[in-house]
Amino acid sequence: MTVRRLVPGDRTLARELFLTMAGVFEVPAEPLGDTYLDRLLARPDVCALAAIDGDRVVGGLRAHVLPMTTTERSELFLYDIAVVPEQQRRGVGRALVEALRETAAADGIDVVWVPADNEDTHALDFYRALGGEPAPVTIFTFGGSAD
Repeated sequence: MTVRRLVPGDRTLARELFLTMAGVFEVPAEPLGDTYLDRLLARPDVCALAAIDGDRVVGGLRAHVLPMTTTERSELFLYDIAVVPEQQRRGVGRALVEALRETAAADGIDVVWVPADNEDTHALDFYRALGGEPAPVTIFTFGGSAD
């Protein structure tokens, strides 16, 4: 298995990655268009990593660079990580997070953070096993306009 960061031109791989992740999360998704994928993969503030076994995507993640305003640095927000069920608990998720941390460090980013639902004990255990330290927080979501 290899982990690689997707770059402009990796349209087919990116499309497979994002559809695979949606399948793992069991959420509806549509194949993304070439122009959209090119723009997304060209953004320096978006990081998409794919775990590839043979010719198949078996997992991946998406993270976003968040510039800070109290200091001249950035943090990396791990938004999604998914591994196909038959490859879970085989080191794929660990390899993805380690590759993300290496990518962040190469870009001068020393903080990577990820939210996890308190009910998702599998995710909580996974992040703790990687050395993550939980921080109590409540996240609020808002839809559409305030009207």
